[in-house]
Amino acid sequence: MTRDSVPAAIHPLRNPAFRRLWIGNSVSSIGDQFYFVALPWLVLQITGSSVALGTISMTAAIPRAALMLVGGVLSDRFSPRMIMMVTACCRALLVACISALLWNHVLKLWPLYVLALGFGSADAFASPAAQAFLPSLVTRDQLAAANSTSQSTSQLTTMVAPAPAGLFIKAFGMAWAFFIDAVSFLFIVGALWRLPDPPCIASGSPRKNMLQTIGDGLQYVRSDAALSSLMLVIAVLNFAIAGPASIGIAVIAKRDFGTATAFGFFMSALAAGALGGTLLAGLSKERNRGVWLLLVSAVIGICLGSLGLLHGLITLAAVLFAMGVASAFLNVQLITWFQQRVDRAMMGRVMSLVMFSAIGLMPFSLALAGIAIQWSLPGVFLVGGCMVLLVTLLATARRPVREID
Repeated sequence: MTRDSVPAAIHPLRNPAFRRLWIGNSVSSIGDQFYFVALPWLVLQITGSSVALGTISMTAAIPRAALMLVGGVLSDRFSPRMIMMVTACCRALLVACISALLWNHVLKLWPLYVLALGFGSADAFASPAAQAFLPSLVTRDQLAAANSTSQSTSQLTTMVAPAPAGLFIKAFGMAWAFFIDAVSFLFIVGALWRLPDPPCIASGSPRKNMLQTIGDGLQYVRSDAALSSLMLVIAVLNFAIAGPASIGIAVIAKRDFGTATAFGFFMSALAAGALGGTLLAGLSKERNRGVWLLLVSAVIGICLGSLGLLHGLITLAAVLFAMGVASAFLNVQLITWFQQRVDRAMMGRVMSLVMFSAIGLMPFSLALAGIAIQWSLPGVFLVGGCMVLLVTLLATARRPVREID
């Protein structure tokens, strides 16, 4: 079934091509939870060191950020479907090797660094490819619902699957957990195998080198006032939220309530809000979208800025829930608008820039928040909230952003 033959009014899950991809991604997402539970436990079991766990995490994070823009270029030059298939096969092979080493009781620490390096590199290529591939499967009007369905499924899996995965590991061992993750990647390959490639965009000009091609993507974004403004909003939002949310909320729980239960409650409220916002984004209509995006961004800034000033358990949880709703709604709507706005020939590069804006500044946000909280916890949240409100105000001043529909 081609994209144009799918009626715009139906839900994307009734589109066989999207449904096949959604099933493959859902199975793989479940398998990933076995990996996410097993890997930290395995590292601590081998080394007993949180430092080793942190360095393995950084081994995955560095290539993910460093290669993201390259992944976007390759998604525009080659088939994003094939990139997704190749990266899925590579990840399946990597975790299968770890499983085999565990079964034979010969696993050392260094293969886990190779695993993290491989996964981070694969993410850098697969993520922009996935975002570039989706618009070829569904109609323009189905993109919001498709993004909402994919992200809400991922969030549900993250909420529900880790506990059963932990019980499974306790009963059957970590070798089986890695093997299950390896098999789950094959479901993505199987789903993509029979799907069509996006239409090839022919170009009469000679192929440029990698840096020039990335530069073309940056120039494309700069030349579009609405596109560049919302890209800046994404970067500031992630920078302002990542550190305070990851570190500051835990400090609030310890400062005011002295228990990990409160921290878990706050995280659950944020996750529940994110799930609600993702679902809401899939149902919303595309009228006056620019105004709505700016209003929701302002709500995030107000919620973030108020967190350090609040003390009641229920009040804090309610604000975190509202922030989760607003953040997830904004995320889905922004990604959908980018996919609808950008030319197909530039889709991979622009989507890689979007994701780089989301993750590239995260380590700096975490480091700065960890230092600044020692001086003033309320101040960290207030500064973050003001940053979000300021960038929202700057975007509001640009007419192309206000007129987004």
